[in-house]
Amino acid sequence: MANITLAIPDEIYKKMKKYKEIKWSEVVRRAIVEYIRRIEEGGFSITSEELLEELGEDFKKNLNELSAEKAIEGYEKIRDMEWKEISTTQAN
Repeated sequence: MANITLAIPDEIYKKMKKYKEIKWSEVVRRAIVEYIRRIEEGGFSITSEELLEELGEDFKKNLNELSAEKAIEGYEKIRDMEWKEISTTQAN
């Protein structure tokens, strides 16, 4: 079985330490297995609010500081990359 390193906020870590009887690696393993199952079954859906909550406060802060110009530039870059991938795939 492979091992991974997981970074979590200090606040969560402190709360986890209160429950020493819980095998946190098992909790994380089950969450990952369930997450992958949902993706593979095509039933994975998440609201924007849920996604922002999962991404954390640092991401929200960076997102709020993002200028409209940079956001549009990033969107156009991704759109062009996706179009290139789709059109290349369909041509083969």
